[in-house]
Amino acid sequence: MRGGTRSLLTRPGVGLTANVVQHSALRFSNVVVDSPALILLRHGTKLLQSGGRRWTLQSGDAIAVAGGQAFDVSNRLSAAGLYEARWLMWDKALIERFMQTAPAGRPLSGAMVLKQVSTEFVATADRAVAAISDPSGLAEDVARHRLAELLVWLSVAGIQFTTAQTTTATSQLRRLFAESAAEAWTMPRVAARLAMSEATLRRRLHSEGTSFGNLLADVRMSHAMTLLQSTDHPVAHIALKVGYESASRFAIRFRERFGFAPTAIRGHRRARA
Repeated sequence: MRGGTRSLLTRPGVGLTANVVQHSALRFSNVVVDSPALILLRHGTKLLQSGGRRWTLQSGDAIAVAGGQAFDVSNRLSAAGLYEARWLMWDKALIERFMQTAPAGRPLSGAMVLKQVSTEFVATADRAVAAISDPSGLAEDVARHRLAELLVWLSVAGIQFTTAQTTTATSQLRRLFAESAAEAWTMPRVAARLAMSEATLRRRLHSEGTSFGNLLADVRMSHAMTLLQSTDHPVAHIALKVGYESASRFAIRFRERFGFAPTAIRGHRRARA
């Protein structure tokens, strides 16, 4: 699996892959992983915490994460000063088809670490990455098969995903906002999409401890964090991708959310350049 470069690629009907690279050790609080994911750690150390539970990964480990989970995440650098991790996510329909034929088991709750995964497992992940990365060179049915092969590996390890989604107002809005983080979402428009009144939506969000504005900002900042980690787009470009015409206003909001500037993720690399 090639390392050292950032990438974020999606293939509709198949899945998504991202290569996350950081040159600074950083901590992210309350990061929501909306869909089932597999993370293979290449360099550095990764720590996740949620509800009193803790998972630790070293280089060569992998972790399967259930969808709809919130974690506090710490990414620490290797002795060489690098953090790098490969993410893989499946198209929802692909997981659903696999569940229909897979042996019955308890769906994954939280996360599960796979210590020092085998070269065969990594090779399977490499083929899944290639299936997403090169849509012109691989038929879609073959690409889906390669992503399903990775699900088989996880099933053998006792890991089974579920696509069941919670129906809280918060989760519904997160999924809606994630479709287009740059969209000019308004309360009337969203309430209409969810077939409820504005007052009902506002009450439901309040009962869940959030608000429309805070939730929209959080989804935008989380998406921006992903783009900063897995692409080399300029900060101003990323600001536009998440709905901010002003890069300075975006930077202020990002710092409020995560506690550091957007450039901190790439800081050491920029300094060397």
